[in-house]
Amino acid sequence: MAKGKRKVPDINSSSTADIAFLLLIFFLITTSMDTDRGLARRLPPPPEQNQKNDDIKLKERNVLQVFLNMNDQLMCGNDYITTEQLRAKAKEFIANPYNDEAKPEKYAKDIPFFGNMMITEKHVVSLRCDRGSSYKAYLAVQNELVAAYNELRDELAQEKWQKKYAELNDEQQKAIRDIYPQKISEAEPKKYGDKK
Repeated sequence: MAKGKRKVPDINSSSTADIAFLLLIFFLITTSMDTDRGLARRLPPPPEQNQKNDDIKLKERNVLQVFLNMNDQLMCGNDYITTEQLRAKAKEFIANPYNDEAKPEKYAKDIPFFGNMMITEKHVVSLRCDRGSSYKAYLAVQNELVAAYNELRDELAQEKWQKKYAELNDEQQKAIRDIYPQKISEAEPKKYGDKK
């Protein structure tokens, strides 16, 4: 009796694609994706066509110079400070509570809910970084600058309405933003060690 070759039964693979698709969907749903975090910034409007370059110039006292070097050392004005000290320096500069001659000029402005107030409307916080500075240090500096504005706004909201700034309605928030407008200017990073 001759034995013939035994035929191996085929595996049914018609549902393999369906199973792979279901596994893909399962992993997409259950896996958390890292979202990129960015910095919330509102860009200034483009200059008008008839605007002269002289209109853009600012008085030196209205600008707070913040510089982060390649060693992640922070310079505010003419002083080296730590990142933790930046918030207090920025708050003092932005508010100019004692109308100091070395800090931003104060102008009278009629603000809803507050009436006529003296504010530092033309102040600017200018941030420059070296290309060699770390991203972590850069973000820490940005956080401190934004926190300075947030704290000033919260303090004013607490004083006026006994609420946090985030809990106020749109008109109230706009009035506080008129008093403390966020003006952070970033210069293009440079590599100060190069002679280019």
